[in-house]
Amino acid sequence: MLYGHGLVVQMENKGSDEVEKLKTKFLSAWHDVKYSWALKSKTSFSRNSPVLLLGKCYHFKAEDDDSVTEACYQASEEDFVMGNVEAFRKDFASRVWLTYRKDFPSLPGSTLTSDCGWGCMLRTGQMMLAQALILHFLGRDWMWSEALTLQPLDTETWTTAVAKRLVASLEASLHVSAGPSDHGSSPTSKTQAPGSAEEADAHLKEMYHRTLVSWFGDSSSAQLGLHRLVRLGLTMGKQAGDWYGPAVVAHILKKAVEEAVDPGLAGITAYVSQDCTVYSADVIDSHRALRAEQTSVERTDAPPLPQNDQPASASTPPDSRAVIILIPVRLGGEKTNPEYFDFAKSILSLEYCIGIIGGKPKQACYFVGFQDDSLIYMDPHYCQSFVDVSTSDFPLQSYHCPSPKKMPFSKMDPSCTIGFYSRNVQDYERISQELSKVLQPTAKEKYPAFTFIQGHGRDYNLSAGLTPEKREWPFIRDPRRTVTTAGDFVLL
Repeated sequence: MLYGHGLVVQMENKGSDEVEKLKTKFLSAWHDVKYSWALKSKTSFSRNSPVLLLGKCYHFKAEDDDSVTEACYQASEEDFVMGNVEAFRKDFASRVWLTYRKDFPSLPGSTLTSDCGWGCMLRTGQMMLAQALILHFLGRDWMWSEALTLQPLDTETWTTAVAKRLVASLEASLHVSAGPSDHGSSPTSKTQAPGSAEEADAHLKEMYHRTLVSWFGDSSSAQLGLHRLVRLGLTMGKQAGDWYGPAVVAHILKKAVEEAVDPGLAGITAYVSQDCTVYSADVIDSHRALRAEQTSVERTDAPPLPQNDQPASASTPPDSRAVIILIPVRLGGEKTNPEYFDFAKSILSLEYCIGIIGGKPKQACYFVGFQDDSLIYMDPHYCQSFVDVSTSDFPLQSYHCPSPKKMPFSKMDPSCTIGFYSRNVQDYERISQELSKVLQPTAKEKYPAFTFIQGHGRDYNLSAGLTPEKREWPFIRDPRRTVTTAGDFVLL
């Protein structure tokens, strides 16, 4: 009887496993169709208001129009572009776009071969990290030479997964049959003595661009790919298929950057704030603490940084490394408090800001700019086919988005993570001073979203026992805290 009972249990378990597999296949098929549609909706921009994109200010009025000198927040005069829609389009399309993918190798701890329907916050985190790496290797002024050749998404008519697979197979067959002379964007195709210093510099930038994108590939070997992020999420109790919040993603990104073994990433690390507080001594220590492989490998083997587009702070001392500063915050209770709208605008107006990951409830977005009272964002909710980035000339087009989207500030979820890039200690000191001014409470904005404190976080014994899940609520304060700050975070 016991054996028979055990057999029945085994049969039931087998049956439940089959049901789970069927459910997984059904959901995958549904998400495949749902996110394969290209919605024919165009984003409208006003010609009467400035557009801010990660510290760059654009105005779409013609130069002879009146009233074109409206305030562009903290953007400098040299970043103020008038009447140039193409410049904005090229800038936006040059940002790295990472979306849902399908048909990639199964994710760690699961049989999932797609992140459709659940991986949007991880994708927005990847996009923010990619922007930090663009600043690190190429500078804010870098633009992809092919950005304006991208076709708008609303002209696509893919309505089924079958059609997408047909196009993908056609592209693959063309890709295989192409001769060496067709690989114009390959890093190895222009190794024959460039005709000028400009060509050599452009070639070097393209190498960095392609290498950077490959770090986010959908395979277990990609340094910052989805597989690596999911594996790190397992250590925090997150499974493939779970929903990830912006604070948990910040901690996953930090681990991914710290554990990356590629020599090119040895010169950069990440810091996540504690309890809405950035501890300056911890950030400075992160700048100064070198990894062993940085001194032994990166300094000799990595190609030099392109010269003419580097930020002014690019003269990094040999004993320093750059830091990506990630600050999980909550800008209100159930909804984002309108008092923080101007704060978000000021943050996105800074050139060293790498954006904000958050979104609408249950839908993650990567916020990169704004116009008037609408946020400009990149949307990961678009299913694309797997791309093998291990080849030297993989197609880059699907990693750049030609169509920006807008969303009213009022729809923004209050839980988000803000990112900044700091090249060295001097850069951080300037950034902390500038941000402290932005964070100063006013009659309208009574409480800052986060604060800067001198010293180490361990000196205040804060958040020592908090799990990443609890850090999803960064407004929770430690009752033992005695330090005086510029202002505690309080829900309005």
